[in-house]
Amino acid sequence: MLNLQHLNSFLMLQQTGSFTEAAMRLGLGQSTVTQHIQRLEKSLGRQLVFRDTHQVRLTAEGEALLGYARGMIDLDSKVAALFGESRLRGRLRLGVSEDVVANRLTAILEDFIRLYPLVDLELTVALSAVLYQMQDLGDLDLVLAKRHLGETHGRLLYREPLVWLARDPHAVLSRGDALPLIAFPPPSITRRVAQEALDKAKLPWRIVCTCGSLSGLTAAARAGMGLLVQPRSMAPEGLKEIPADRLPGLADVEFVLVPRRGADAALVEALSSLIAVRIAPQPGS
Repeated sequence: MLNLQHLNSFLMLQQTGSFTEAAMRLGLGQSTVTQHIQRLEKSLGRQLVFRDTHQVRLTAEGEALLGYARGMIDLDSKVAALFGESRLRGRLRLGVSEDVVANRLTAILEDFIRLYPLVDLELTVALSAVLYQMQDLGDLDLVLAKRHLGETHGRLLYREPLVWLARDPHAVLSRGDALPLIAFPPPSITRRVAQEALDKAKLPWRIVCTCGSLSGLTAAARAGMGLLVQPRSMAPEGLKEIPADRLPGLADVEFVLVPRRGADAALVEALSSLIAVRIAPQPGS
């Protein structure tokens, strides 16, 4: 019988491509995750991962196990939710930053609603800074949002580079005037990072589109109005990443889960665990 904890470590390792990162997200020691993978390989009599100094990759046998491992973890969660001694119930108010909603949240919400049908889930979508303000006022129980490097609040999910994007990078960069920026309104984290990078490089800029919706910003960028800054894995289709030597480098951002002090711990942990396993971009995306 396969150990579900070992399978969970295997899935997190596949998602992150790193024993260190997998251990951090699972709240385990790196040696523990290594042992989980070794015991899983011993149980199956197959090598599941290639290990070298640069990356961790799945073998063909590891790729074949993926679907079954996900299915077993999902089934275990469903059974626990259905037959648990105390089925979760109550209200959980979730705040999520706009760009996360536009990319990979739908499946997570569907799974949570299916697993915990007695929980009244309320969703608020806004800029990260606005969500934190709402949480400080007691209006949100859990926030999934971005934070600047160096900040320490919340449970770190993953770190990702920000990139410059445009429909036609050459056309935008060759205009010869102030760089046209497409951005969320203040206090947007991506807006601030972009402006600080350009100011530090002494490059003139101007805002040509401000919108609180990523779909609105994307429409402007696809129309060729200017430059958009987004995490690399969240780059909208139809936009090209601008080479690193053409514009100043941008600071990374971190995605975190921040629970409200005093919120229902069981409800928060149920959703947090689901998000932590499934929210990070796949290696190479």
